[in-house]
Amino acid sequence: MEQQSEKLRFILHCAIFAAITAIMAQIEIPLPLVPISGQTLAVGITATILGSRKGAVAMVCYAAIGAIGLPVFAGFSGGPQVLVGPTGGYIFGFIAAAFVTGYILEKSRFTVSMAMIANTVGMVITLLFGTIQLKYVVELTWSEALAAGVYPFIIVGLIKAFLASWIGITVRNRLVQANVNITSSKNAA
Repeated sequence: MEQQSEKLRFILHCAIFAAITAIMAQIEIPLPLVPISGQTLAVGITATILGSRKGAVAMVCYAAIGAIGLPVFAGFSGGPQVLVGPTGGYIFGFIAAAFVTGYILEKSRFTVSMAMIANTVGMVITLLFGTIQLKYVVELTWSEALAAGVYPFIIVGLIKAFLASWIGITVRNRLVQANVNITSSKNAA
């Protein structure tokens, strides 16, 4: 019975954070090739609260929901064409970023300063995945890909990394204080 309860809790946590990411994806500032959106903030908050395993699974759920056509990606878009399009690499990067961000926190401490480091690493991972796919899909040079897929996002990304760290640690600490079990036995922090 305890194992079923833990599985249900795992599924619910992942579903809730996939939904939060879908909602935050609709907050966007349009740019020529890649918009600035709330997705990356949601990824950081998710990983900071849930850790590596649940955070990555939540992002897999988010990508899968969008892949089947539900309009959960930025600009109320969805479908497999988004994942193979110019911005799809960022979405794949969310999965890796959530895992690495959560992993860094699990192996260190869940503090705002460590979360800032972890979320900054996560931001770099997302930008790396996104820029590589952008370069090849749009057939850009590396300097053009960096100009379109990295440079416009550095300052905003650092602000989001700070917000994700502060919000994530604050919420995580409150959940722990309220005895809400946000970790599983395989994801203890």
